[in-house]
Amino acid sequence: MSNRDEDECGAGNYRFNLVPNTQTHCIHYSFFSEINSLDPAEEYKMCNKRRVLALIFNQEKFFGRLGLNDRVGTSADRYNLKERLKDLKFEVRCYDNYKQVDVLDEIAKAAEEDHSDADCFLLAFLSHGEDNHVYCYDGKICIQDMMSMFKGDNCRDLVGKPKIFIIQACRGKLFDEGVTVTPADAVDGIVEVFADACAIRTLPAGADFIICSSVYLIYHKHTRPPTKKVSWYIQALCEMLRKYGNSLEFTELLTLVNRKVSMRNQMPCFASMLTKKLYFRPKK
Repeated sequence: MSNRDEDECGAGNYRFNLVPNTQTHCIHYSFFSEINSLDPAEEYKMCNKRRVLALIFNQEKFFGRLGLNDRVGTSADRYNLKERLKDLKFEVRCYDNYKQVDVLDEIAKAAEEDHSDADCFLLAFLSHGEDNHVYCYDGKICIQDMMSMFKGDNCRDLVGKPKIFIIQACRGKLFDEGVTVTPADAVDGIVEVFADACAIRTLPAGADFIICSSVYLIYHKHTRPPTKKVSWYIQALCEMLRKYGNSLEFTELLTLVNRKVSMRNQMPCFASMLTKKLYFRPKK
């Protein structure tokens, strides 16, 4: 049997007490039996009639009192992402410079739609952001509130289906100047890894969510390449979707995006609660 301890974040630490059966002199490993029955190659079923809906909220301009700069070039990001998702047979809807109440209304309406014949759901938000929030034209919205609309108790049709959230937004006020990594940075074989607490904290209770973020720490990202009016993150994501969107498992594709963007002194991340492998293979 097992005893379970929980840390402050609710993560479980298991201690297993192996209790011999006095009659058969066998040891019960029911927990390990469950693990052994899992198929590591199992994929999400993507054979429904529709690939399903993708929402892109693109914020270029903001109400003056918010004190936010216009995001020049974000329309190119929106266009490129829309085209790549259309290539993967998503039904794409774009919303430019929507107010807070209108953004929430459109997301709520999408959650209430019939998704019974759909494979998955995707929402992308291109904007400024801070502390678990993204900005609309006249205010900010909590990322968790958006995601919670698609939890199982609110959107039954998407239970067991992938729900993908892409967040392209500044997340802090400091500049990441980069770090030179050498073997000496590892002490006794232990490497300290900093995850994006903001992104991980955003995930609502429930499986089959994945959130993809353009920045992994509280640093203000180097927003755009000097010669191109697009973001490095969306540019890299669109490039990988174009090359490998129909063939590569999605988290592996995101890892390639991380590698490419990291060369630009920016570190994206993704936090996954997916329970199976996710492919966007061509529909027959």
